Amino acid sequence: MLVHICCSVDSHFFLEKLQHDYPDEKLTGFFYDPNIHPYSEYQLRLLDVERSCKKLGIDLLEGEYDYENWLQAVRGLENEPEKGARCEVCFDKRFITSAKKALEIGENKITTTLLVSPLKSQEQLKRVGDAFHAKHGVEFIAVDYRSGGGTQDQSRVTKEEQLYRQDYCGCIFGLTMQRDQQDKLMDEMFSPISNATLPASIEERLAMYKRRMELEDAGVEYKIIREKFLNYRQLNFKVTEGKNKVLPAYALSYSTLPRKKAQGKIEFESQNVHYFNREEIKFISLDYFNELCQTQYQEIHELIFNPPSLEKELKIREIISGSNYDLSPIIVLKSLLDTKLDIYLDTKTYEDVKEKLIIL
Repeated sequence: MLVHICCSVDSHFFLEKLQHDYPDEKLTGFFYDPNIHPYSEYQLRLLDVERSCKKLGIDLLEGEYDYENWLQAVRGLENEPEKGARCEVCFDKRFITSAKKALEIGENKITTTLLVSPLKSQEQLKRVGDAFHAKHGVEFIAVDYRSGGGTQDQSRVTKEEQLYRQDYCGCIFGLTMQRDQQDKLMDEMFSPISNATLPASIEERLAMYKRRMELEDAGVEYKIIREKFLNYRQLNFKVTEGKNKVLPAYALSYSTLPRKKAQGKIEFESQNVHYFNREEIKFISLDYFNELCQTQYQEIHELIFNPPSLEKELKIREIISGSNYDLSPIIVLKSLLDTKLDIYLDTKTYEDVKEKLIIL
């Protein structure tokens, strides 16, 4: 039996149940999910599915990540709600590809771990599955592992196996609506020009789960915990001299301006820190930044495209402000100017939760 797999949270419990209920079937996993976006999220889910299948002794095949074709398939359905017409088209695409893969490897039965997801309609899945069974001759096995306490058992298995628990289905359109309803920043879509790893980003989780795999291979015990913290995203930043001259500038992480704009001049300097006369803004030179950070940046653009780690930036902030809770803008310029400056800084600070790996 070919088992279409969407994620480890659904698949691990689902595959365990299939192994128990179909002991004579050789199960083959098929990870085909071109709907998942961004690609880093796809990589993270695949990584955890690979770990899960390895633990269960199940072979895993990976389908093509043909995201552009998926976008074409759901064109015009972007605003459909979860479990609506877009989902049905998405199921069709994944089921047909899975059916073809089943025939390719000599299987005549398929099923999908989507059946156990509380976010999906089993009736909708069965309707689509039966339709392509009639058309392609591949039987769809519509098992119900959600009822009779199945959802609670699935949660238990997820916790025991320390599986990656994503909080959206994977689709960019479903995520957009979900974050709008939650009134939350869709920070999954942030990708800084520096390619830096942001706090609580998908990239940070991906690195952590790769590290988890290394620990398991080495036989090292660990726990994955969740902790609350104040997160930060910088949306836009610009410093201009006069009306049109844009100055190369870098704002340290956790720099915030309540009204996004400030205009004024540097009033005084003390111990290499230059104090602006508006909004508690502080300036430092690139040379002083290099001294504090033990770096050798020659130009601000080097700093913008290859910044130091967040931890180093926070240490610099603490040295300059003397506080772990400072949110004042700290701006780095190549050299300080005694002229009027306009600063535009659009940021978001918000309560968030991130995962952390603890070695026992």
